[in-house]
Amino acid sequence: MYGELPPTLGNCSNLKILDVKINYLSGDLGNINFSSLSNLKTIDLLMNNFIGTIPESVIPPEIGQLKLLDTLFFSFNSFSGEIPQAICNLTNLVMLDLSNNNLTGIIPLVLNKLHFLSAFNVSNNDLEGTIPTGGQFDTFDNSSFIGNPKLCGPMVSRHCNSAKAVPLPTQSTDQFNDKVIFGIAFGLFFAVGVLLDQMVLSKLRFLQF
Repeated sequence: MYGELPPTLGNCSNLKILDVKINYLSGDLGNINFSSLSNLKTIDLLMNNFIGTIPESVIPPEIGQLKLLDTLFFSFNSFSGEIPQAICNLTNLVMLDLSNNNLTGIIPLVLNKLHFLSAFNVSNNDLEGTIPTGGQFDTFDNSSFIGNPKLCGPMVSRHCNSAKAVPLPTQSTDQFNDKVIFGIAFGLFFAVGVLLDQMVLSKLRFLQF
């Protein structure tokens, strides 16, 4: 399919599943009245050409009123802007995939209030700041966040500070090799010292007799 989703989609009050994945649809979603789609459970826009900034057009506040919504796939599009706080109102959300877009800003801390969220992916965007912890966020692995070099936290092995995400210190190969060489040298030095002491003691005993 080509073109844009029509505004009349907002009139489909009994719609439960909006699945238009893997097409050539474009435009933004700001012209659709999502608040009237109160029975909607799944929105799947995977692999299209949708654009727009999330706060104003992609996930307007109305989407936060869709209390039955449990699946939201927006991956592989060209969405930009920040992840809206309104998503935290989707209290039944189980799957949220915003990966492979152009999203910026932080991951809202309030998302850890989504107690049913079992799948979360924001990889390959331009997000920054601290990855939330607690709640379901403690169950996600680093694959949910890769491709965002400005994100920080233990999950992506980067320290967080006020300026930028700093890689956690890791022991380089050179450092490791230096330590190994030092350990071997110290061991040999200690062994030689012990050997010399034994030789000296043996000579003293020989002279005494």
